[in-house]
Amino acid sequence: MSATTTDAPPPLVLLPKRRGVELSLLIGAVLISVYGYAEVGLARNGAVPPDAAGYGAGLGVLALLAHAAVRARAPYADPLLLPIAVLLNGVGLVLIYRLDLEPVLGAEGAPTQLVWSTLGIGLFIAVVLVLRDHRVLSRYAYVCCAAALFLMVVPISFPAINGAKIWIRIAGFSIQPGEFAKILLALFFAAYLATNRNALAYTGRTFWKLQLPTGRVLGPIVTIWLLSVCLLIAERDLGTSLLFFGLFVVMLYVATGRTGWIAVGLLLSALGAFAVGAVEPHVHARVEDWLHPFASIEAGDGPNQLAQSLFAFGAGGMLGTGLGQGHSYLIGFATKSDFILSTVGEELGMAGLTVLLVLYALLVARGYRAGLALRDPFGRLLAIGLASILALQVFVIAGGVMDLIPLTGMAMPFLAQGGSSVVTNWIIVALLIRLSDSARRPLPDAGAW
Repeated sequence: MSATTTDAPPPLVLLPKRRGVELSLLIGAVLISVYGYAEVGLARNGAVPPDAAGYGAGLGVLALLAHAAVRARAPYADPLLLPIAVLLNGVGLVLIYRLDLEPVLGAEGAPTQLVWSTLGIGLFIAVVLVLRDHRVLSRYAYVCCAAALFLMVVPISFPAINGAKIWIRIAGFSIQPGEFAKILLALFFAAYLATNRNALAYTGRTFWKLQLPTGRVLGPIVTIWLLSVCLLIAERDLGTSLLFFGLFVVMLYVATGRTGWIAVGLLLSALGAFAVGAVEPHVHARVEDWLHPFASIEAGDGPNQLAQSLFAFGAGGMLGTGLGQGHSYLIGFATKSDFILSTVGEELGMAGLTVLLVLYALLVARGYRAGLALRDPFGRLLAIGLASILALQVFVIAGGVMDLIPLTGMAMPFLAQGGSSVVTNWIIVALLIRLSDSARRPLPDAGAW
């Protein structure tokens, strides 16, 4: 194992702004979303929804406002990030509208999701306009840490919903504070690791083939991470705890360049999953469902949600049944959140599912690309941390509904119903836009720092 030369700046390359490419892709993203909306109406009611033009106009105006903000304040930003986010958000609204047409799934969710999406794009615009230099955020590392812990503590005093204490319900509105905490913890991890990366990589004792940093350097960040994970376990928010663990390991690996941390992380995650699965009944039940997804059928109780999800993927085949023509309502209420990917697999088939996963992969890859091109360690770690949040979340959800790993109960980024989730994801994209703009600018001002 050897440490990387993370301080060496990459060679300066002049890149075109490509704002015209971004605008063209945005128009395509809006048109695809409107086409999907019309297709659902034709399949279910034999007519285009009467508000299809209004939906397209609203989404188009929001996309143009976001594009104008990027053009004004981040002209060198990656031209793919915003169109991919708009397309994923648009497809998510179409899927939620399609599921709203199944009365058995409860109240309509698409109108509320549209409101949250509007708020998310509004915050996206605000972040792009106000945040002129991402390095300012490193000054507030410990404030972000305290705020993240506070947001994770608050839901403990509220009643559990579906076995987890992760929501705050006030006056009919529900918020999931943990969604915002993940951004704040990524900011804290990036700032702390950037400041102490040399001490983490070059000091401490060697244990077998792994060089362990001193407790003075590693202790604070491990303490914060353990405290956050313990809070999430107490709230039974195991999906977010798994996300935080993966985020911590990835950022520690990037900061030190030592592959041993990956091995240690995998070992600890396996031990932690085994321990929690053994003592926590809620998790144990999910592990049993993962190992035996058809056990309820064999017992004569009919298929559970996971079995219905696997049946939906099988029914979709290569090209799918077509939007609005599947039976994913059989999965139950979770179709709008955890299992919305099953609806994609059934109605758009393997082809549509592959396209969707490629979009996520592109979004993550462009985030990593911005991180690798940045010249300051904080920005580099922050970009990779934010992109890793999206990557880990997609893996955890897709792996759960496909029976690759136990279900964890998280929201598919941009796709699933959930106001806190969609707002948080738009903030992540805004930060990636700012970071990619700094990475691609021809005249860095890093000398001032």
